[in-house]
Amino acid sequence: MRFGPMRRIITFLSLCATLFQFACNNKVASYITFKDPLQGQSFHSGKPVKVELDIPEKTEIQMISYLVDGKQFAQKANKEFVTLDTQNLPLGYRMLTAIVKSEDKIDTITNNIILTTDKKPIKLKYTLVNTFPHDTSSYTQGLSFVDGKLLESTGRKGQSQLKYVDLRTGRAIKAVSLKPEYFGEGSTKVGNQIIVLTWQENVGIVYDAVTLEEKATFPYQNSREGWGLTYDGKQLLRSDGTNRIWLMNAGTFKEEGFLEVYDHKGAVERLNELEYINGKLYANVYGADKIVVIDPKTGIVEAEADLSKLAQKNTFKDDYEAGNNVLNGIAYDSVNKRLFVTGKKWANLYEIKLSEK
Repeated sequence: MRFGPMRRIITFLSLCATLFQFACNNKVASYITFKDPLQGQSFHSGKPVKVELDIPEKTEIQMISYLVDGKQFAQKANKEFVTLDTQNLPLGYRMLTAIVKSEDKIDTITNNIILTTDKKPIKLKYTLVNTFPHDTSSYTQGLSFVDGKLLESTGRKGQSQLKYVDLRTGRAIKAVSLKPEYFGEGSTKVGNQIIVLTWQENVGIVYDAVTLEEKATFPYQNSREGWGLTYDGKQLLRSDGTNRIWLMNAGTFKEEGFLEVYDHKGAVERLNELEYINGKLYANVYGADKIVVIDPKTGIVEAEADLSKLAQKNTFKDDYEAGNNVLNGIAYDSVNKRLFVTGKKWANLYEIKLSEK
C-alpha cells in the first residue's frame, strides 16, 4: 500500500508524456508559424530565400500574402513555399510577414532575417594629381566643393567652425564659429542653406549659404550621434559612428529610415565623413585611413581605397595627436570631375584619381 500513490504518479506522468509525444508527432497545434527561414537566420544578399509556413493540416487556406518590410513579394492560394529574391534588398535586419486568410479568420505571422554580403570590395588604386595647402588648425569633419571653393566644417568644442576655403591657398574666404558648447561635425549645402551636425549635442544647425548666419536648429530623433553628412539630391545621408547611414528628409530634417553597411567581413563600423558621387556613397572609415564606396540602395561596400600613404607623418606633437588626426574629408568637384581628400589638421589637401588598375 505504501507504494500505491507513487505508482499512480508515475503512471500519470507516463500518460502525459505519451500524449505530448502523440501531439508532436501528429501536429495537433492550432497555430501557424514559420517553418523556413528560422528566426534571425542570416543569408547573403543575392541568394534566394525559401519562405514556408508550418500550417495545421486541417486548415483550409484561401490566400497567403507574403511581405518583406511591409511590401508584398508573393501571394499563394495554397501552402506551397515561395521564394524571396534578395538581390536589391537593403542589408541588415529584414522583417518577413505572412498574412494568412483561412475560412473565417486572418492570421498575421512575422519573422526576421539578417542579410549580409559575401562580396569582397574591389581594391582601388589612387593616382596623386595635385597637392594643395590645408590649414593645420582645422580639425576637419565635413568637406565638400561648392561653387568653385571648398566648404569645410571643423570640430572640437570652442574651436569648431564653418567656412568657405580657397582651394589654391588653403585660406578661409568667409568663416563663422559655432557656439562654444558645440562640437562641429559633418556639413553639406542644400539649396540656399548649409546644414551642420554636432557630435554629441543631438542638434543640427542650419546656416544661410551666403552669409553663414545661423538660421535654425533641429533635434536628432533615433540616431545616436552626428558624424558625416551629404546630400544625394533628394535626401540627406548622415553617419553616426556605427555602420548605419540615416536617411533624412532634406526639408524637415526628420529621420525616415536608415541603411546598414556591410562588406564580406561583416558590419563596417565607424563610418565618418561622407560624399555622394555619381550615384555612389563614399565614406571615410574613422581611424583606418581608407575610403569605402557604398551602394546606397543595398549598403554593400563595392570598393575601397587604402590612402594610408597620404597620411601625414612626423607633423604632430605626440602620439595622441597623430592617432586622432586621421584621414577625414572627401570633396568632389562635379564640374571638373576632381576628387579631393584631406585629414584632421593635415598640412595638405590632395587631388587624387581612383581606378581599379
